[in-house]
Amino acid sequence: MTEITDYKTAGPTPLPPAVQQFVLHWGNLGDRWGVNRSVSQIHALLYVADRPLTAEEIADSLGIARSNVSNSLRELQAWNLIRAVPVLRDRRTFYVAETDLWTLVSRIAAGRKERELDPAAAALKECLESAERDREASPIVTRRLREMLEFVERTSRWYDQMIRLPRAQITALMKLGAGVVRLLDRGGSKRGGESAAAR
Repeated sequence: MTEITDYKTAGPTPLPPAVQQFVLHWGNLGDRWGVNRSVSQIHALLYVADRPLTAEEIADSLGIARSNVSNSLRELQAWNLIRAVPVLRDRRTFYVAETDLWTLVSRIAAGRKERELDPAAAALKECLESAERDREASPIVTRRLREMLEFVERTSRWYDQMIRLPRAQITALMKLGAGVVRLLDRGGSKRGGESAAAR
């Protein structure tokens, strides 16, 4: 791993107002998304930091307990959103965040799919199989479980297909916006015309 040129770290200094605001807002958003507030705030701080930070600096800057910082850093590393980097002539562990937005979003999406969609699909499949074996289960139960499973699996397949697309193609799709619907309508009309001509 490439080492970062050494530098002298100063004591804790107050965060600039803009950074404070971003850290607070990102923490609130993370809380709404089911992510621990401290984890979100630490990620926000590292994302806007202009240099690698140690756990001690993070704790001092955010006023968070050192043990809480350590646990949060491990969670962020598990999501592959931050990484530890060595600094020349300094034995402490420093951390930096992934700052490429495409990479960041794709890793968050992959993490949520792994932790939410995949377990949901597995649980629904088990429930559906159980309902199909249960003679007392209403056909409505079986139908609704099957519909939900199909939706979750379709969403999962869509994600897998989208994540494999080159970044340029995803950008083009995003720029199209509602134009995608017009393209789909046009394609459907064209296929309908071809079918009519064949008849």
